[in-house]
Amino acid sequence: MRRYIFTLLTTLAALAATASNPERFTLSDPEGVNTVTISVGQDITYTVEHCGRQVLGPQRIALELGDGSMVLGRNARVTARERRSMSEIIKPQVYKRSEVKADYNELTLRCKAPAACKGSYSIVWRAYPDGVAYRIVTALADDYTVRSEVAEFVPSNPEAQMVVAPIKGRTILGEENQWHSNFQNTYKHSTISQWPEDRQIMLPALVQEGGVSLCITEVDLFNYPGMRLQTADGKLRGVFAAYPKETKVTTRGLKKEVHAREDYIARVAGKTELPWRAIQIADDEKELLASDFVMKLAKPADPAQDWSWVKPGKVAWDWWNDWNIYGVDFRAGINNDTYKYYIDFASEQGIEYVILDEGWAVPGEADLFKIVPEINLEELISYATERNVGLILWAGYRAFDQDMERVCAHYSKMGIKGFKVDFMDRDDQVMVDFNTRCAEMGAKYKLLIDLHGMYKPTGQQRTWPNNINFEGVYGLEEVKWVEPDFDMVTYDVTYPFIRQVAGPADYTQGAMRNATKENYFSTNSEPMSQGTRCRQLAEYIIFDAPLSMLCDNPSNYLREAECTHFIATVPTVWDDTRALSGKIGEHIVMARKAKDGTWYVGGLTNWDPREVTLDLSFIGSGTRQIELFCDGVNADRAARDYKHTSIKAYVDKPININMAPGGGFVMKILP
Repeated sequence: MRRYIFTLLTTLAALAATASNPERFTLSDPEGVNTVTISVGQDITYTVEHCGRQVLGPQRIALELGDGSMVLGRNARVTARERRSMSEIIKPQVYKRSEVKADYNELTLRCKAPAACKGSYSIVWRAYPDGVAYRIVTALADDYTVRSEVAEFVPSNPEAQMVVAPIKGRTILGEENQWHSNFQNTYKHSTISQWPEDRQIMLPALVQEGGVSLCITEVDLFNYPGMRLQTADGKLRGVFAAYPKETKVTTRGLKKEVHAREDYIARVAGKTELPWRAIQIADDEKELLASDFVMKLAKPADPAQDWSWVKPGKVAWDWWNDWNIYGVDFRAGINNDTYKYYIDFASEQGIEYVILDEGWAVPGEADLFKIVPEINLEELISYATERNVGLILWAGYRAFDQDMERVCAHYSKMGIKGFKVDFMDRDDQVMVDFNTRCAEMGAKYKLLIDLHGMYKPTGQQRTWPNNINFEGVYGLEEVKWVEPDFDMVTYDVTYPFIRQVAGPADYTQGAMRNATKENYFSTNSEPMSQGTRCRQLAEYIIFDAPLSMLCDNPSNYLREAECTHFIATVPTVWDDTRALSGKIGEHIVMARKAKDGTWYVGGLTNWDPREVTLDLSFIGSGTRQIELFCDGVNADRAARDYKHTSIKAYVDKPININMAPGGGFVMKILP
C-alpha cells in the first residue's frame, strides 16, 4: 500500500512538474524567416513567428482516441527528438513549373502514448521560408478510432481579417446539413469575432494581419476526414465529419446521403501518418498566386512506377454549352453524330481530348456498363483514335464505386483515356478513401482521373500524377443558374490567391458568349460569361488546370478562329510560373513559361477598368515578337470586343496595358 501511494505521489509530482515546467523547442527555416516554438507539457501548444513577429498562437494540438479518455497531446513528455535539414529539387510530372526547390528544417518530437494505447506517437514539424506545417504520426500496437482532433489556429490579432468561403450545405432530412456540400461558394471578408460560429469554413482559408497573409490548408489527406474550420473564442478550430453509419441512395442513384453517423471521425491503423496541417505565410499577396507549398509537403509519386503515359491537355466539353452545335444537318444531342462533330473539331484544332459528360450511360441506373442506344462507344473510340483524339467519360461517384476495378479495366482496354468523377459532395473518411482509390485504380489502368464534385486537392497531383484535376471551385458552370446580382468577375480575382494554393481547379473557362455587368443574365441552354472575351483567354494562363476544358461548343469556336487558335495552342503545364502583380478581389497579372521558351502573360481585373504596367525584364533584354489580345475600345459596351495585334517591343522596358471593366489580356512572347 505504501509503495502504491509512493508511486501515485511520484506520478502526480511528475505531472505537476510537466504542467508547470513544460519543455520548449524551437524550429526555424533555413533562412530564419519563420520560427515555430513548441511547448510540451499539460498540453502541446505552438506559436508561429514570421520575421521575428508572432503571427499565430499559442494554439493546441491533440488527438482524442476511443471514447475520449485517451488523449495524445495531454500531459505529454518528449522521449526522443530528431532534427534534420533538407534541400531537394522536386521534378513534378504535371505541374506549373518543371522544378520546385524545397529547403526546410524538420523537428520530430516523440512522446509515449497513454498506457492504454500501447505505443508512442510523434509530432513532425517542418519550417520552410514560405510556411510551416505539422503532422501527427502514431506508432500504436493496435488500430484505433479517433473521436476528435484538436487543431487550432489563433491569429495574434483577434480582429485579423479573413477571406474565406463558407460551407453551403445540402438539405438532408428537411434541414441544411453542412457535412454534405459541393465545396463551391464565393468568398466573404470577415473577422473571427464577426463570423457566425455555426457556419463552417472550407479550406484553404486566408487570414491577414499586419500585412502578412496566412493561408491554412491540409496536405496528404488519404484515409482521414477532411478538415474544415469554425470560429470560437477568438480562434479558428478544425472540425471533421463523423464516420458514416447509415446512408441512403439519392439523386438518380448517383449519390449517397448520410442519415446517421458514428460518435467518432475515423478508423485508423495503429501506425499512421495523419495529414499535414499546413500554413503558408506570405508578405505579399501575389506570392500566393504561384505557391508551391502543397507540392513541397505532398507525398512523392512511386518512383518505380512509369508515369510517362500521363498526358495533360485541353478537352472539348459538351455539358456547359448544352450540346448546342448548329450549322449541321443532324439533330444535336447525346448521340454519335454530335460527338463525331466534337472529335473532328478537336482533331482539326489539335485539342487532345473530348469528354462525354452526363448522359452517355443510361440515366437512373448507376450502371456504367449500360450505354444509351444513341451512343455506339466502340465506334466513337475508333473514330477518335484515328484522329489522334482521346475520349474521357463522366461518371457519378456511386456508379464508379460499385465496381471500380471492373469499370476501369473494361474501359481502359476499350481505349478510354480517363474518367471525370462527380457528385461525391462529402469529405468524411469514407469519401476521402473513395477519392484515394480512384487515383490508385486509375494509375493501375493508365486512366486520367478528374475528381469533380469534391473538396480541395491536398497534394494528390504529386502522389498520383494521373489524378490530374480537381473541382472544389465556384466554376463557370455557376453562371448558368445564379441570381442576377451574382459577381463571378470578383470571384475570378479572388480564388487564385486562396483555393489555387491547394492545387489545380476544374473551373472550365472558354466562353465565346460574353457579357458586361449590365447585359449579363443567367441561362442554362446558351450560357454566357461575365466580363470580356479577353478575360476568358487570360483565364487559361491565370488558372491552374493541367486538364483544361473548352466549355463552349465547337460551332461557336469555329466562328471565332483567332481566339480558338490561342485557346487550343496555349499549354496547360509549364516550365516556370511567376506572379507579377495582384491584389485580392482587384486584379492579377501572371507570367508562365512554356517548354519551348515562349512566355505567356495574362491579366484579369475586377469590374474596375485598370491600367497595368508590366515589368518583363526577367525575360531578358532587347526586342521580342509579341502577340497581344487586349480588350477592344468598346469592350465596356460589347464584352466580345477585342483587339488582336502582333508587335515588336523591348521586354526590358515598361509596357502599359489597359483592361476594360471585367476585362483581361494575354501576351505571347516568342523566344
